[in-house]
Amino acid sequence: MPDQLLPWRKVIQPHLEVYSGRYSKDKFAADLAAVMSGEAQNEYRDPYEFFRRTYLTEGLINLLVMGYNRLRGLGGNPVVQLQTNFGGGKTHSMLALYHMSDNLPLAQVAGGAALIERIGDLNARLKARRAVFVGSNSDATKPRQYPDCTVNTMWGDLAYQIGGLEAYDAVRIADQAGVSPGAETMLEILERHSPVLIIIDELIAYARNIYGNNEKLPSGSFDSVMTFMQVLTEAVKRSSRSLLLISIPDSNIEIGGEGGRSAQQMLAKIVGRVESVWKPITPYESFAIVRRRLFTEQVDEKARDAVIRAFHNIYKQNKSEFPLDASNSDYLELMRQTYPIHPELMTRLYEHWATLENFQRTRGLLSLMAAVIHQLWQSGNQDLMIMPSSVPLDDAHVRDELLGYLPDNWGPIVDSDVDGDKSKAYQIDREVQMLGNEQACRRVARAIFMASAPATQQQRGIDEKRIRLAVVQPNKSVSIFNDALHRLSNESVYLYTDGTRYWYDTRPTVNRVAEERAQMLRAEQVCEEARRRLRELRRPQGIRVHVAPRESGDVPDEQEACLIVLDPRELLVSRMTSSEGQSKVKAEVRKYYETRGDTARVHRNMLLFIAPEARAAANWESALRSYLAWQSIKNDREQLNLDAQQERQVEARLKEANETVEARMNETYSLLIVPMQRDDTVEFVAYTLKGTDDFYRRAMSVLNQDELLIRSLSSQALLNVLKQHTWGENQHWNLKQLWGHFTQYVYFPRLLNGEALLHAVRESVKEGLLGYARRVRENGKYEGLVLGSQADVQLSEEAVIVRPEVARAQLEAAQPAAASSAIPFRFGLEVPERSASSDEVHTAQPLPIVKRRYHGRVKLNPLHANAEMSSVVEEILKHFLNFSDAQVELELEISARRAEGFDESLMRDINENSRSLKFTSYGFEED
Repeated sequence: MPDQLLPWRKVIQPHLEVYSGRYSKDKFAADLAAVMSGEAQNEYRDPYEFFRRTYLTEGLINLLVMGYNRLRGLGGNPVVQLQTNFGGGKTHSMLALYHMSDNLPLAQVAGGAALIERIGDLNARLKARRAVFVGSNSDATKPRQYPDCTVNTMWGDLAYQIGGLEAYDAVRIADQAGVSPGAETMLEILERHSPVLIIIDELIAYARNIYGNNEKLPSGSFDSVMTFMQVLTEAVKRSSRSLLLISIPDSNIEIGGEGGRSAQQMLAKIVGRVESVWKPITPYESFAIVRRRLFTEQVDEKARDAVIRAFHNIYKQNKSEFPLDASNSDYLELMRQTYPIHPELMTRLYEHWATLENFQRTRGLLSLMAAVIHQLWQSGNQDLMIMPSSVPLDDAHVRDELLGYLPDNWGPIVDSDVDGDKSKAYQIDREVQMLGNEQACRRVARAIFMASAPATQQQRGIDEKRIRLAVVQPNKSVSIFNDALHRLSNESVYLYTDGTRYWYDTRPTVNRVAEERAQMLRAEQVCEEARRRLRELRRPQGIRVHVAPRESGDVPDEQEACLIVLDPRELLVSRMTSSEGQSKVKAEVRKYYETRGDTARVHRNMLLFIAPEARAAANWESALRSYLAWQSIKNDREQLNLDAQQERQVEARLKEANETVEARMNETYSLLIVPMQRDDTVEFVAYTLKGTDDFYRRAMSVLNQDELLIRSLSSQALLNVLKQHTWGENQHWNLKQLWGHFTQYVYFPRLLNGEALLHAVRESVKEGLLGYARRVRENGKYEGLVLGSQADVQLSEEAVIVRPEVARAQLEAAQPAAASSAIPFRFGLEVPERSASSDEVHTAQPLPIVKRRYHGRVKLNPLHANAEMSSVVEEILKHFLNFSDAQVELELEISARRAEGFDESLMRDINENSRSLKFTSYGFEED
């Protein structure tokens, strides 16, 4: 490189916030609401700084001059619609007229000379009343407070801004009623307070919020807002010195759904009758705007011009290697305007990337280039100009900026083929020293990616001449980059070629077969693969697990904690939204919680659920299809006549697909749903399972940490439960009945199994906090009573736990009797047996007869069993259940006879059902 050619970093300097990395997209976003509130950054809030940073395009000059003339009563369009693509400079243009109309001396602002020349007045300045309505910053449900009044609607707001309380009084009734005022009223306000500049931005966003809302809102209805816009445009048109600027988006992102489309269509008709449509910038003006916003005005013009001429010379001297337009004098001037950014990079960004729907034309370009310039500045980049081949796709910030506009599958393409130390381009450069010295393959790969990844052009890819335009610098050999292009086309996995055109695709050729096969798979095939993987996943120890049961009857109703992994079919097949999926999952959970088949579930507090998340399920379904498709390609490799390289590729993609399926399965099953008692209702609370472990481990971790499942209940926790839910006035409580409460009622702690309760009882008895007895005798005394020592606690039918004071009283009462019946042993003496004296004999008093047991038997009509059983429960059983200490047993006896006998199939079904329902005895007999 000759001494006179300096790299861009030594010729021009970026703004401080750019090269320091303190930029953000918000910094490049004009915000009228923030300017009005004084919260905007200084470059937008201060008029002089705003114009210093603003490149006055021809379109913007025309708008400002037209606005000046209109507000001075010198003619001009009354209504101007600013309609551009997403991020096309609407708000920035509105802000320029907003600042100019605040009595700003145009001769003292940057670019003011161009305005004065068109206006014809050296002292030109404009003072107008300004009213701004930003729809995205206005709440249709809340009135807006001003010091001396409260406004409800946009017409009330605009009127107050134009003329204060006096103007608002003219529309007060309409504002409070939520109906549009008439055109005459608005015209009177405009004429009384002229000149008036009205700016309406983001109205679609405002109208979209009230579209279809049947409630009476302070803002008025959607129809009343549209009516007011018609009234306002008519009033402005008839006024002498007022101007309405209104932005109507041309992007689906900004328009939104049905409400946005309706508003956009109606506004286009309303405003279209009186409007002047204005589009702010041309492509080349956009280049100048980007350069002005990113770089300071201080530039070494001599060094810049030397670089530009050197570039232009190689284009003229090698016309067959470069596009013809690059050798024209116009291209030389274009390089001067865009310096230090090469026009080819600006063209790719504007013509390809900026046409993506989610790419904001001006703000997106600025944000992306700020990231590029910051990284190049920090890394000491020595390129003469910033070219497509300079874009550092290996830098995380730049990579994220670009890939954020592309489908998710582009990330692996960049990593594997384009840039970074794992990419094919990097590997070739490292292997071939001649290429590596110039980073030739990486530069070529970057240039192709920047031109082809958006895939918006009709003819796919980029011609090799434009590739050279994007990579070759003065005094660099063209042949080196031609060699790099040839090697990349032979060795890259995702690089396609057709004649002289090249492009990156997201799939190698065999991927197309996989994609087609993935789409042809039946939903049930995908679901069965999902179930297979769920069932093969290693399950946690010590807890029952039911994986993908089809019906609630498949999950037994047992007194042991159970983890149910819900079947994925609904979410995999239906492709529900997140809210729809959440509702479906909750409905599935409730079904298992409430029923077991056709019967009510009893042990509800034993159930826990691991459920799929709807948004992740869609990704998992896609990964499952991909895996099955790759597996089928591997199985059919002979029929497909795959060569060795393609077979290796299939193996690699199959492994990758399998890993993706496993990862997305854990991402999908990321909800732990736990039934919980809230007030008087049961709610199904969802916990998000975070982390990288499999979902079982994450679920068990949450269950343990949050004590949602207790493996070993503490003695104190047991006492708290007894005090809060159980004891009442009872002196003891049946242990098996207590365990039933733990398994049935959600407001009880959820225990892993009965052993967790027995552990707590043993500890409580040992610590003297509870008594334990094997059973209660008919006389009310406790048999096998233990307190304050180790007890052999069993979950038997008769075992009870006893209040400590009751247990202690019985044990203390028994101690004297035991002492008196003992025969003391004295060495060498005989102690005669004691005989009861007459005064130790007491006559027993008769005890009152207490009836402690009820039994009843009734025969039910099989044809009306449900109704008659309900009456028995309501009229008989319910009375006993009102006593918390009553022990109630209910048995059902079925006797069925058939003269011809029952066939084998029926007997097998009934015996199996009897066993599942835990009948104590059942069977068929000869008679």
